[in-house]
Amino acid sequence: MKFLLNGEQTSRLEFRLLEETDFKWWMDFCSEPESTRFMNILGTLQPEAFCKTWFEKVFDRYKNNTGGHNVLIEKATGLRVGMCGLLVQEVDGKEELEIGYSLHPGFTGKGFATEAARKCRDFAFENHFTNRLISIIHIDNKASQGVALRNGMTVEKTTVFKDIPVNIFSIRKQS
Repeated sequence: MKFLLNGEQTSRLEFRLLEETDFKWWMDFCSEPESTRFMNILGTLQPEAFCKTWFEKVFDRYKNNTGGHNVLIEKATGLRVGMCGLLVQEVDGKEELEIGYSLHPGFTGKGFATEAARKCRDFAFENHFTNRLISIIHIDNKASQGVALRNGMTVEKTTVFKDIPVNIFSIRKQS
């Protein structure tokens, strides 16, 4: 399963595949309006339908070798803090490899998203998956934009992705 970081680690995090048993945990994320306010990619679904659709998309990505979110486990506590991964996306008619991340309520502002995103960046470049990575971020999502900037990315353009106004952040592999 190309692009997945299953078994990878950072100083504070472990990456593992999403499992069906994670549903109740991720429902807490999907039920939190602040967590999902920039994610109208899935439309106006109620939290349970949103979570179910999220899981279907992740498992479909795993099956079709188009990357997918990994669950992030804090090594010190064993707690699940969020998801992060490499995702094959089509943006403006071009296939791209995205670093996507979402943190569970209560774990934001602690550097976990930046740490996980950097690991994804390094993993993609070290494994020669691509010479360029992007992050697709809602134009009003300042926290995620900060993560992209700390990951060495810069704003490349503003566009519409799945009916959402977004900034495309990008980084190129250094020679």
